[in-house]
Amino acid sequence: MTAPPGRRERKKAATRQKIADTALRLFLERGYDAVGIRDVAAEADVAVTTLFSHFASKEALVFEQDEDFEQRLAQAVAGRTPHEPLIPALRREVQALVRHCTADSAAPIWRMIDESPALREYGESMMLRHAETLATAIAADSGLERTTTACRAIARFVVDAYALAREAADPEAAVDEVFRMIEAAWEATGPSRRA
Repeated sequence: MTAPPGRRERKKAATRQKIADTALRLFLERGYDAVGIRDVAAEADVAVTTLFSHFASKEALVFEQDEDFEQRLAQAVAGRTPHEPLIPALRREVQALVRHCTADSAAPIWRMIDESPALREYGESMMLRHAETLATAIAADSGLERTTTACRAIARFVVDAYALAREAADPEAAVDEVFRMIEAAWEATGPSRRA
C-alpha cells in the first residue's frame, strides 16, 4: 500500500494543475500563438521559473497529461493479472484513453492542436515516445517471448490505434476494428510462429 502524498507533493501537484488549467484557458480564449509563457505565468500568479520547473515547454502545457498517459500504457502491461493476455489489457486502456480524449470538452483542444504546426509536431514526438515506453514494457515481460522488433511494432500499432480512434466518427468501433488487427499481428509473432 502506498502512502498518500505529503503536503509538499500535494502543493506541487496543485500548482502544476493551476498552471496547466490557466494555460489551456488562455490558449482557448486568445489562441495558442497569441499567448506567451510570461502571460501564462502572470495569469497563474507564478514565476516563469516555477512554470518551467513543472513544464519543459509551451507545448507541454497543452499536453499536461502526457506523462500520465504514458505511464498508464506501461502499467497496462506490467499491472495486468497473471495469465491475463496482453492485447485485451492494452485494448481496455486505449478505450479508456479514447473516451477521455473524445469527450465533448476535448473538441476545442484538439481543434487548437490540429491548427498549430508546433503542437502537431510535439504531439507526434510524444506519441513516438509513448510507443517506445510501451515497447520497453512489453519486452520486459518475460512471459511474452517476442522479438524487440515485434514489441516495438505492436507498441506503435497500439499508440496509432489511439490516434486513429480519436479521429474516427465512431471511436469505440474504431478501437475494436484496429485491435482485431493488432490481435492478429500479435498472434502471428508468437514463439511458435518464429523460425
